[in-house]
Amino acid sequence: MKPTLSAFSLLALTGALVAAPAPTAPTSSADGTRASKCAMTASAQSDLVDTALAAGSFKTLAAALQATDLVATLKGKGPFTVFAPSDEAFAKLPKGTLEELLKPANKAKLTAILLYHVVPGNVTAADVVKLRSATTVGGQRVDVSATEGEVRIDGARVVKADVLCSNGVIHVLDSVLLPSTQTVVEVAEHAGSFKTLLAALDAADLRKVLNGAGPFTVLAPSDEAFAKLPKGTVESLVLPENREKLVALLQNHVVAGRVYADQVVALERVETLGGAHLAVRSSAAGVSLAGARVAKADIEARNGVIHVIDTVIVVQ
Repeated sequence: MKPTLSAFSLLALTGALVAAPAPTAPTSSADGTRASKCAMTASAQSDLVDTALAAGSFKTLAAALQATDLVATLKGKGPFTVFAPSDEAFAKLPKGTLEELLKPANKAKLTAILLYHVVPGNVTAADVVKLRSATTVGGQRVDVSATEGEVRIDGARVVKADVLCSNGVIHVLDSVLLPSTQTVVEVAEHAGSFKTLLAALDAADLRKVLNGAGPFTVLAPSDEAFAKLPKGTVESLVLPENREKLVALLQNHVVAGRVYADQVVALERVETLGGAHLAVRSSAAGVSLAGARVAKADIEARNGVIHVIDTVIVVQ
């Protein structure tokens, strides 16, 4: 029997993914990334920060770490895996971007970008090529692809791999990774296909909640999904006298924490913020929750992840 995921246990799981070190990986690099030929010269006794400084090609990264007070973190015990953009990678950003990010007013935004380059544990090149994604310490995931001896992280190419340090490992990138900066609500607004859901959030006064820190997993019915409800249902739900009923319905489309598609399929059911237990069904046709099919999965947001569903979930 597959496990059940409650809101409480999901929060614990999400925290473990972000904070707990990954299993220590082998240090070989026989994976096509040519790590042994292009790795920086470094002593395994040097920490991540000192190793990067000694290399001389990470001055911009060092300045960004200093501006966000993350130097002490990456000099800590770890271990951490750092996907480190070179100075040339930072230089590829649009003109003025870096200068703007380094301003004190943008400290939170810069911190989120830097944390998007760090994964818990020692993840060597031999392990990276076996992954399709990796959860960063910031919570969001990066996509991993390995083809024809070339490894890319969110499209950025790994140009040097397996720089071993006393508290982790560095893989050098040729581009800066940029996490999603929008909340789940802002992502829905930008998509343009969730007008009814957004109107419902306003009627239930829940927009502010889903713009908060989270993280949340939102099972988002599209406009077409709402259109499948019996005639007059939506109009009735958004009336002030039915606000409590609407809040309950919407809360049953939200799960605490970030739950990605590959985690959902391993579960028997998930518990929503409204207390409902949604049955999970996985088959060759796809994944469904309480009968609602997941039409599109793993849409990242700053404060969570969205799975688009084709039917509004109505819990009896």
